[in-house]
Amino acid sequence: MSLFAWLRPVQPVLDDPQRQRLAGFGAAPVLGDAALGKQRWVVLDLETSGLNVNRDQVLSIGAVVIEDGAIDFSQQFERTLHRHDHKLAPSVLIHGLAPSAIAAGCDPAEALLDLMDFIGDSPLLAFHAGFDQRMLSRALKDSLGYKLQHPFMDVAELAPLLNPDVVMRDAGLDDWVAHFGLLVEERHNASADAQVTAELALILFSQARRQQLDSPKLLEQRLQGWRRKRQHSHGM
Repeated sequence: MSLFAWLRPVQPVLDDPQRQRLAGFGAAPVLGDAALGKQRWVVLDLETSGLNVNRDQVLSIGAVVIEDGAIDFSQQFERTLHRHDHKLAPSVLIHGLAPSAIAAGCDPAEALLDLMDFIGDSPLLAFHAGFDQRMLSRALKDSLGYKLQHPFMDVAELAPLLNPDVVMRDAGLDDWVAHFGLLVEERHNASADAQVTAELALILFSQARRQQLDSPKLLEQRLQGWRRKRQHSHGM
C-alpha cells in the first residue's frame, strides 16, 4: 500500500438505504431577504464528551424549530448517540449522560441522517455556534462523509450586537437568560438548552425588527460589521 493511501481519510461504511438518504439531501440554504418571522430556523444544541473540537465526540443532539415567529413544539428533535469507546469523564457532571445511556444510544450515522432530514433547508441557530458548527461538521464527515454547508448564526453574538448598552463580559447563556428574566426549568441537556436558546432568539429577533434588521441577510451583514469592529478594537 502506498503512503498516499495511508494519508487518505477513511470513508465511513454506509448501507444502501443510508447512501440513498444521503444522496437525497438538497443544496445548503443561504441567508436570504425574507422577514425573520417568515424564516424557518432550527435551533441546535450539542452535548459533547469535552471541548476539544479535534478529539471529543458529539454525545447527544437536541433541536427545536422556530417557524412563523414562534417555537413550534410539534417539531422537536432529540437523539443520544451510541459511542462504544466512551468513558466516564468530568463532562458527565455537566451533560448528565451516563456511559450506560451512551452505550444504549442510536447508531451515529442514523441519528445524523435523521438530524439532517429534520434540518432540511433551514439555517441554524446556536449559542456559541462556532463550537457546535465545528463539532457537528466533524461528526457528519466521520459518520457520513458529508460536508456541512448550512449557515449558522450565533445567538451569543446577536445578543450583544442588539443590546450594545448591556455590559456583560464573556456573557454565557445563563447570563442572558437572567438579563431578560426568562423562566428556565431545566438546563444542561441538549433539548432543554436548545429550547432556552430558541426563547432567547425570539426576543432578539423582536429587537432586530425594531432596529430595521428584519431579514437573515441584513442581520448577518450587521454581524459581520460588528465582528470587524471588535477585531479592530482588540487589535489596538
